[in-house]
Amino acid sequence: MRDTKESRLLLVLLIAVAFALITVDIRGGEDSPVDGARQAASTVFGPIENGVSSAVDPVGNAISAIRASGDRHDRLAALEQENAALKAKLGSDDRGRSRLAQLDKMLKLAGEGQYGIKGAQVIGIGAAQGFSWTVTLDVGADDGIERDMTVLNGDGLVGRVTTVGPSSSTVLLASDPDFTVGTRMESGDELGFASGQGDRPLRVELLNGKAEVKKGDRLVTFGSQADKPFVPGVPVGVVSRVDPSGGDLTRTLYVTPYVSFTKLDVVGVVVQAPKKDPRDTVLPDKPKPTPTPTVTVTVTPSAGAPADGQFQPEQ
Repeated sequence: MRDTKESRLLLVLLIAVAFALITVDIRGGEDSPVDGARQAASTVFGPIENGVSSAVDPVGNAISAIRASGDRHDRLAALEQENAALKAKLGSDDRGRSRLAQLDKMLKLAGEGQYGIKGAQVIGIGAAQGFSWTVTLDVGADDGIERDMTVLNGDGLVGRVTTVGPSSSTVLLASDPDFTVGTRMESGDELGFASGQGDRPLRVELLNGKAEVKKGDRLVTFGSQADKPFVPGVPVGVVSRVDPSGGDLTRTLYVTPYVSFTKLDVVGVVVQAPKKDPRDTVLPDKPKPTPTPTVTVTVTPSAGAPADGQFQPEQ
């Protein structure tokens, strides 16, 4: 066909008709008015298309394989994301169960000591005040928290509140070298003062230099005037070493605290002190001693040996 004005006009008209038919076909869906024409064209041109398809089949297979590979890659990525989400959920569930166990243990301790507590979560460590052993809680003045309140968890004494903001507060841990708390020995009235030593056992100076103390003895808080900063009866720790008494006015003990200060999560701030000193009732049950097996050795006399009480003279 020659490139004339008429041929160009015809080409534009054919293109417009083609676009119109495509639009009508798409909008018509399964009831498209050109469906019959499409089937007729398929009958006429089907064999030709099959021949061309067989000629380029390797190329088509390769493209299909690439597309399938892409689909598998996308599916693999989706599965990896699902697995990661599942693991995160399981981890979250494990953490939730751990927190629930901590909360139950803390509520039991608070119930035994009749402490009114406000539950809190540790959200930070090493606050800006410069203390080396501090944590930040997610409760503050808006929650009724005040300075110099006792902080505990399900194991025992955690520390005391030192700084309070509207929605957070800072706790000085009992392990801090600047921390001091009055203590009382279990089943007795021997008083002392426990001081933090970082990651080492607490150092306790008993007021009585001749006090009878042994490894395994336990201590609780003695309590402060008006119950601030410490309420009485909170478990402190177990005596791990006793320095020999050298006639000094005081006696030095080293106490392993009940609380693990590097694993703090759920804690409670004592917002209401008990009406009376719980004494030793909050201490955990002592572990039962493991019985030592008794071995009985029976000696059986050898054959030909003289019976008991008989003398056999020499020949």
